[in-house]
Amino acid sequence: MKLWIIVALVVFSDVLQNVDCQQNKRAKEAGENRIRPTNKKLKPRGPKVKEKDSSTSTGKNQSIMTQVLDKGRFLRLLETLSFNAGQNLELRCKGNKIGWAYPLYLDTFKDSRLSIKQHDKYSQLILTETLTADTGEFSCWNLLCDGSECTKDEEKSSKVYIYFTDKEDLFVPSATYFEIVYLRPDQPSIIPCRVTSPTTKVTLHREVPPLEVNVNGTLISYDPRKGFIIHQPDPEYKGVFYCKAIMRGTPQMSIKYQLLYVEVPSGPPSVTIEASSTLVRGGDNINVTCTILGEPEVDVDFTWTYPGQGQRPVTINEGWRLINRGIGHTTRISESVIFLEDAETIDFGNYICTAKNQRGETSVAVRIDSYY
Repeated sequence: MKLWIIVALVVFSDVLQNVDCQQNKRAKEAGENRIRPTNKKLKPRGPKVKEKDSSTSTGKNQSIMTQVLDKGRFLRLLETLSFNAGQNLELRCKGNKIGWAYPLYLDTFKDSRLSIKQHDKYSQLILTETLTADTGEFSCWNLLCDGSECTKDEEKSSKVYIYFTDKEDLFVPSATYFEIVYLRPDQPSIIPCRVTSPTTKVTLHREVPPLEVNVNGTLISYDPRKGFIIHQPDPEYKGVFYCKAIMRGTPQMSIKYQLLYVEVPSGPPSVTIEASSTLVRGGDNINVTCTILGEPEVDVDFTWTYPGQGQRPVTINEGWRLINRGIGHTTRISESVIFLEDAETIDFGNYICTAKNQRGETSVAVRIDSYY
């Protein structure tokens, strides 16, 4: 009897353990359905993006210029490019009629290192044995032609500023050792000490008294593609300046710049006319001088209208000079002098001088009469 009771208790204990295990197993499985880990990699689903139709893109976003690398590889250009001087450069622009612009240095000297060739679908610019002096902006554009007349397609154009670097030339070389920079109160002025590498550290210095100029980015700032920009020119900046560049601990000096303050405002020429005498006798000589007070770097063209024109020989001499107005303000005096020998009756009358610059023209006159 006792044995039967013991067996019954053992069996009942096993049943209870089995029931408890099944409950725990079901609870565990239920939990696994919520946080079940998995090794399967699922591709995340993002929002569907519709591919841009190239036919709807605007021309302003089109870049038509590429650089040709070795082995037929092409590089689409960004805003700037650094290039080791001495290497050959090849640029291409897409289009069957392409116009080009490049640094003035190459155009001024008609450099044989530069060649441009138009192909059926692109234009090719090749510059061999590049120099630091070639540093500057290169641009190209499609030409819209109507017969022999062509205009620039602004929507299909590209440009890139290329630095031709050389540790021996930190500054872009200049054709002169001294350059004049004019300061005007109504527009920024630029001291054009450009560098051949955008990472070059540059400072601005006054020669007398010797000091480094504070460049705070507000009154004066620096752009490696232009130079030091004086945003609010003032007479206090007049004098001789130079730039100093440092690359890897080695300093170099630029050429010197003479800063002159311009007194005369922009506009048509300011002209005066004066005759050696307004009353002359027959056989006397006649001198009439036309004088212009203007901006230092603005060229002026003179034309004369006078009695006996085309019938009497005259001599016309022209020239100009810079003058200081006493407080550091600089202006340019341009003169044209008409000279006539042995005056005759046909020479009496009005002598008219017309002076013209890029902003307009002015005419003045003086009358010469016979003494009798």
